[in-house]
Amino acid sequence: MVDLAKITEPLSLKRFGPRTQGPLVLELDLTEGVVDEAPSDPLSQLMNRRKQHYLEVLEGIRRGARDPEVAALIVRVDARGLGPAKVQELRDTVADFRATGKPTVAWADTFGEAGSGNLPYYLATAFSRVVLSPTGLVGLSGLMSRSTFFKGALDKLDVRFEGGARHEYKNAVDPFTRTGYSDAHREATGRIVESMNDQIVEAVAESRGLTAERVRELIDTAPILASEALEAGLVDRLAYRDEVYAELNEQVRGKADKAPDPALQFVTRYHRRHTSPPKPRIADQEAHVALISASGGISLGKSRRSPMGGTVMGSDTVCAAFRAARQDPRIKAVVFRVDSGGGSAIASDLIRRESQLTREAGKPVVTSMGDVAGSGGYYVALGSDAIVAEPATITGSIGVLTGKLVLGPLKERFGITSDSVSEGAHAGMFDSEEGFDESEWERINTLLDDIYQDFVSKVAAARGRTWDEIHEVAKGRIWTGADARERGLVDELGGIETAVRIARAKADVGPLPLRVFPRPHPLDRLRQHESSEDLASSDPQTVLSAWGPLEHMAARLGLPAAGPLTMPGSWEIR
Repeated sequence: MVDLAKITEPLSLKRFGPRTQGPLVLELDLTEGVVDEAPSDPLSQLMNRRKQHYLEVLEGIRRGARDPEVAALIVRVDARGLGPAKVQELRDTVADFRATGKPTVAWADTFGEAGSGNLPYYLATAFSRVVLSPTGLVGLSGLMSRSTFFKGALDKLDVRFEGGARHEYKNAVDPFTRTGYSDAHREATGRIVESMNDQIVEAVAESRGLTAERVRELIDTAPILASEALEAGLVDRLAYRDEVYAELNEQVRGKADKAPDPALQFVTRYHRRHTSPPKPRIADQEAHVALISASGGISLGKSRRSPMGGTVMGSDTVCAAFRAARQDPRIKAVVFRVDSGGGSAIASDLIRRESQLTREAGKPVVTSMGDVAGSGGYYVALGSDAIVAEPATITGSIGVLTGKLVLGPLKERFGITSDSVSEGAHAGMFDSEEGFDESEWERINTLLDDIYQDFVSKVAAARGRTWDEIHEVAKGRIWTGADARERGLVDELGGIETAVRIARAKADVGPLPLRVFPRPHPLDRLRQHESSEDLASSDPQTVLSAWGPLEHMAARLGLPAAGPLTMPGSWEIR
């Protein structure tokens, strides 16, 4: 199929004219948001063409740091589309650029307005200069996590939840069975907030030359007025956009007479201009490290990307990518990028298996965790040689849950009746009319125990620990990447660059380039696949329900559509 995104890319005569001789200033506007990865289907390519791709942002900044023609980096700071772990990875990339001695400027109209601005300001502190609009605010207000509980409302409706989890920290069912935090739920959530807050405080203190105690004092006064932020040393200058750019241009241009004006170019445009279009596979024999990215809820079947946003990590798609990587002689190692709160236990295990087979075939696999890689998102990493996470990555959640809402009494109250016929003692096991009977509870508990036992056993084998040692840090509990590393669930802290370094070392191949994989030719979408080993079979298409026969119950219950190995709650910090 023709790549519509490439056809519809606006033409610019400047692309065909002589390149400017002035110094180049890389520009990044994070208020436009970023997407995790480039979509593979033509419709999504078209709809996301103007979106900045996160990996291209990282690679563009790294390339600019090494390019003598690039003189500076200026970023309009926001954290739209970026979670804490991605912000940390971007901070590290900016720090590497800054280490070359080139100016780095972060500016913002405001770091938070009606809401908090923790992440935008946290990101800004990686730059050599932080500028704020004179009417802006610094919403460095500290972190909070809130959970909503529905049990009281369900009780009024004569609706109850029946189900279970393994173990006490697997609290995704708590909103339907409790009216507030359990001790375990409060402990785990409190530690996540504490760990992330400590990371932000320490980074701000170090970058702005303040003590941690002083930063905590400032947090307690937020939101902080622009003049107060300047006086406290949180920002370097108060200025509007035109003043920020004029000052940087003057710094870059220097004092030489008739020096050419600096040229601005967006980071992603700069990166694409220096990245050759992919060669036909038959002609491209260059060795490289493959980057296999997988995000969203984990499900059986093919991956898909909704035109309205959101992704599903399909086991068929990801497994096919690993099989293709094993057969490709150009690929010497694999970096597996995971950003997922989990889902189907079966799909997670299938992906883990293909990752393990790739490693056993002599091609090292290193997992790089994004903002979230917990429950099934942690499970899929167990086949790799090493696991890398950012300090703020949400991971762990080694546990399992299942259950259903019992709606019979509610329907009866409104005069809604139903009748049924069945064959088999457990034919209506997950029907919403009645609760589980004694025999069905026996099967539920067997299911939960078996999945949990298997999950912990696989973690123990992969991490070189005993079952009891892993059980102590499992029980469904979530951890930050920093805490997970201390407990042996993660090997090293860092982002994709760290994972690539480890993969190269394990493959003993030197500085091979990193390339997104697979990158099927557009015509692959038109031909029939030869077999499930065909590279083109890894192309995302459709998705099946991760809950299988429990799909309708999961939807009524409000459980994550991704499946039983799903992390509790949602995690967003601003």
